Amino acid sequence: MKNWNKRQISKEAVAQIHSKYGVDPLTASILLRRGVTEGSDIQYYLENDCRFLHNPFLFSNMEDVVDRILQAKEEGEKVLVFGDRDVDGITSTTVLYDYLSGIGIDVQWRLPGGADPYGLNKRAIDDFSKDYGSLIITVDCGISNVDEIAYASELGMDVIVLDHHNPPELLPSPAIIIDPKCADSGYPFKDISGCAVAFKVVSALRFARSDLYKNEVSLLSVRIENGEHGEECFVDVLKTQNLVEKAVLSEKIEPGTSITNTKLPDFLRGQQIFVWNMEETKRLLSQIFGSGAEFNMMDLRTEVSKIMPQMANISLSQLRSKSKIARYNKDYDSEIRGFFNIFVTFMNRYLLTKFPGYAEATERDLQLVALAALADIMPLKDENRILVRQGTSSLNAGKAREGLMELLSLQKLLDKRITSVDLSWNIVPVLNATGRLGQPEIGIELFLEKDPSKRAEIAQKIISMNNERKQLGNEAWEYGSIKAKESIEKYGGKLCVIIDERINRGVSGILAGRLVSSFGVPSMAITFVDGVAIGSMRSCRGFDVTDFLDAMSDIFISHGGHNYAAGFSFEKDKLPKFLDYLDKLAPGITLGADESETFDVDAELPYEYLKPSMLDVVDRFEPYGEANRELLFMSRNMKICGTQFMGKVEQKHLKLTFDCGETKWPAIFWGGAEYMHRDFEQGDYVDVLYKITRNTYNGVETPQLIITDIRKSLQ
Repeated sequence: MKNWNKRQISKEAVAQIHSKYGVDPLTASILLRRGVTEGSDIQYYLENDCRFLHNPFLFSNMEDVVDRILQAKEEGEKVLVFGDRDVDGITSTTVLYDYLSGIGIDVQWRLPGGADPYGLNKRAIDDFSKDYGSLIITVDCGISNVDEIAYASELGMDVIVLDHHNPPELLPSPAIIIDPKCADSGYPFKDISGCAVAFKVVSALRFARSDLYKNEVSLLSVRIENGEHGEECFVDVLKTQNLVEKAVLSEKIEPGTSITNTKLPDFLRGQQIFVWNMEETKRLLSQIFGSGAEFNMMDLRTEVSKIMPQMANISLSQLRSKSKIARYNKDYDSEIRGFFNIFVTFMNRYLLTKFPGYAEATERDLQLVALAALADIMPLKDENRILVRQGTSSLNAGKAREGLMELLSLQKLLDKRITSVDLSWNIVPVLNATGRLGQPEIGIELFLEKDPSKRAEIAQKIISMNNERKQLGNEAWEYGSIKAKESIEKYGGKLCVIIDERINRGVSGILAGRLVSSFGVPSMAITFVDGVAIGSMRSCRGFDVTDFLDAMSDIFISHGGHNYAAGFSFEKDKLPKFLDYLDKLAPGITLGADESETFDVDAELPYEYLKPSMLDVVDRFEPYGEANRELLFMSRNMKICGTQFMGKVEQKHLKLTFDCGETKWPAIFWGGAEYMHRDFEQGDYVDVLYKITRNTYNGVETPQLIITDIRKSLQ
């Protein structure tokens, strides 16, 4: 019997989140059950504003990357953007190439095709060198290309690495590296996609067009507070560059103190100083230092009120109380950081007025960033939630970019509300088919082609390629699944390894993933191409595949990836040594519990709560995917008032209708036909585990339940 696990939570904890963040008690209880209790995490479930994204200049090397690219533009250099063959690589390449070509850089793009290995290769470097190229930018790859990048340097080329894969112990050199997984990256969130990294670079390049780029600015505020011995005076200064906090000075100063006896002159020397309400700030500074101290200041409130009139008469303390960011983050709960927050918000809006094309360009980019996050199975937490939500919101507003519009149309998604699940199931695999069949360039051509008729032809070709990919995957499963049980038994129930030259290299990852889903153990699928073994590994139950592969790195031509998905290659004659490694390493594999028979319940709903408005709660937790599964509800004593068998060939599925008082709810139970007449009858009362979704037919949306499990109620 499957285990329905509803985690116990306290009413006090629910009330606290409900009160502090203004969410309904049901949403608060779901957050608690999912372990989302800190404001810094909750903000990504409740907010959708790009203001909550991390600043690209938090990457320690971002200024170096921006300066090198701008140098290439100024000096008319030839630039190569080299990506990967999967969806993340295709979208990364598109986003960066689109921007660089748009600002007049002599740029070309290239992806590995056919039998090319993963990552930058020497043939591509040689070809670019012959074309007098001088700057290579790798996207979604490069972090493990130590030899290739050294070779490019020998030929006189610079390399910028924009990647997100786990870095090797020895980083490529010489290269400017942006990778959130590098220990010294400076970036606060490690799990963004390669396309998101490219988007961050493009965002930084856009910001570099402003006068604020690389200029230090100081924000100054003065506070008078009541202390034990009367009034106490404080001067707070926050130094910022590229809208990133660089340093903070908070100094308690006795009235009558000479300013030269404080740290302020050194801290403020050469700085442009902004204050909020210049008249009041000058009065307070004069009260502290006397009339002799002169500050060269600008009143930010005057400028802010031109774009945000509601701020015209608000004080700094009121700004702090109104700040959403301060509500979620304790670090912002001070006047000076409230000031910094409004400064960043204002500058972002100001730049949109100065560069009106940025908003639309960013929106187009975010559609691809959303696809990449879903395709590369990035955890849907932190800023990934906003990146994906922004992308899907843009699609649902009817603003799909060229190429993506054609795919959505062919997949019949334009007449419905598009979710992350729709993209994961209906767009990502289709676009991935181009790379899996060795022609990833077709994916980029789809996004860059200006002629609508040619785009339509390309999109149709990609659909055909996906059908071919499905066939190859099914064939690989037919012979791969036969060997699976024998392999799992050989490796003590801890590993599955399928080696078969009939496997198309483009579906090895699909086969490995399907083996994981079916058997619940880490799995490898390996084939051979021109005397080289090409393999994919997928994992589950907490097992890190990169550490596992690192242990046999001496035999690999290349290897790398993420903790749960990686690729590798080695010369075919090293197969015996590879198998010896597996025999030695497999016994040491430690797997977490198999959770396939346990369902974590997000909330138990009395059936009278089941109303169409429940979709608002479901929408709040979008996007769904890795690290954020779809909401799973439970209700008891639901009366079945209608039944119907479903299925085109065999009627394996079941449609039920539940009487929920004011509302009758349709429900689909995939593969559930066998339950009817065996476990329940029409008219029975049942306990149900389900998801709440939308069913779209002829453009009309109706809410429905998707049943996960069902039991007859205990009366």
